Amino acid sequence: MKKINFRIFITENGTTILAGKNDESNEDLILQSKEDEDVFHTKEAGSPFVNIKGEAKKSDIKIAAIFCAKFSRDWKKNKKDVIVHQFKGKDIYKEKGMKIGTFGIKKFKTIKIKKEDIELLT
Repeated sequence: MKKINFRIFITENGTTILAGKNDESNEDLILQSKEDEDVFHTKEAGSPFVNIKGEAKKSDIKIAAIFCAKFSRDWKKNKKDVIVHQFKGKDIYKEKGMKIGTFGIKKFKTIKIKKEDIELLT
């Protein structure tokens, strides 16, 4: 049995946030996400998928979006504000031929994460 390897962040509220580390763990993360759970990914390619386990509070959503941005290629290359998409597990789909770790999204909300907020997350 293979070990699933995610980044894990526990918020001040005690909410668990999981993030993929690569294509394979992103694939595993999406497969374990429930239909009503919040999931995040940057607008630009090259970020972890991030999943809030259970019901998300407003503060959890902001932290998860910042967490997603911090580990993105967009942030590492540009060090500027990052656009993150928030969606539910039920809005994620996979079509035949999509490479591992790649998914389509039916509908999403856009969150702009400020450079200053990313720099504050340690």
